[in-house]
Amino acid sequence: MKLRCAVLDDYQSVAATAADWSPVAGDIEVVSFAEHCATEDELAVRLAEFDMVVTLRERVPFPATLIERLPRLRLIVASGMRNTSIDYAAAERHGITVCGTASTATPPVELTWALLLGLARGLVPEANALRNGGPWQSTVGADLHGRTLGILGLGKIGSRVAAVGRAFGMDVVAWSENLTPERAEQAGARLAASKEELLGAGDFVSVHLVLSERTRGLLGAKELGLMRPGSYLVNTSRAAIVDQDALLDALRRGAIAGAGVDVFDVEPLPADHPMRSAPRLLATPHLGYVSQANYAAYYGDAVEDIRAYLDGRPVRRLG
Repeated sequence: MKLRCAVLDDYQSVAATAADWSPVAGDIEVVSFAEHCATEDELAVRLAEFDMVVTLRERVPFPATLIERLPRLRLIVASGMRNTSIDYAAAERHGITVCGTASTATPPVELTWALLLGLARGLVPEANALRNGGPWQSTVGADLHGRTLGILGLGKIGSRVAAVGRAFGMDVVAWSENLTPERAEQAGARLAASKEELLGAGDFVSVHLVLSERTRGLLGAKELGLMRPGSYLVNTSRAAIVDQDALLDALRRGAIAGAGVDVFDVEPLPADHPMRSAPRLLATPHLGYVSQANYAAYYGDAVEDIRAYLDGRPVRRLG
C-alpha cells in the first residue's frame, strides 16, 4: 500500500506540474488541496489519513496540539529553511521528521518594488479609471530619484531592495538593532541612528525584518506617527511587525500617503476584513514568494526530501 502525502494550500493547483514527482510516484499517493483549513479541527480531520505533508512557508501552523492528533504523520516538508510555525520538539517526540527546501530572495524583492512603484505612481486607480471611463489623469506621481528610501532590516532581501533603490537614484538609509555602519555601507546604505530617525527621514519605508519577539509590534501607533504625511510604508515581511490597527488608523486619517502590504494578521484574508476596504492601501494576497522559479525550487526539493526520507537518509532537516 502506498503512503499518502498531502500538499496543503495549493491555491493555484500547480504543485503537480511545478516539479517532477516521478521519483516518488511508485511509493506515495499525492493529494493536493487548494482550499485552506481555517481551524486546527478542520486540519486534523483533513490530515488524519496522511503519512506526509508538504506545506508552503508558514501558512499552516503545526503546534503540539495538532501534531498529537496526527498519529499517522511521519514527515513534514516545509518550503524554505526557516519555519517558526512548527513545534519541532513535539514533532521529534512523535517520531516526525521535518525537512525544508531551497528558496530565493528574488521574488519578494521584486514584489516590494512592484508595490512601491504602484503606490508612487498611482497605478491601480489610474489603470481602473482608464478601463472604466474615469478621468484622464487624476493623480500626480511621487518621484523616486533624490528621495529617501528607509529600509528596516538589511539582510538578503533588504540589501537587494537597497541596490534597486540606488539604481533609481535614491538616498538609502537602513536600520536594525544589530546593523553596523560597516555592514550598511557594504550594502550601499547609510546607517540611521535609530528606527525613529529612519521613520522620520524616509519618503518610502520598507520592512525586511525577521519576525521575533524583538520585532513583533515594532511599528505601532507611536512609530507610524513619526512618518510624514507624504511618506509611504511597504511591508512584504511579516504582518505582526506592524501593528495592524495602528496602520489602518494611519491610512484612514491620511497620516501617511499610503501603504503597500503583502502580509496580514489572518490569511487568507476574510471577506469582511478591514484591510480589504482600507483607503490609501495597495494590497496583494501574500505573493512575495509566489513565482515560477520559487515554486519549482519548493516542490522540486520537496520531492527530493520525500525520496531521501523513503530511502532512510533524510536531507535538509529542520529543528
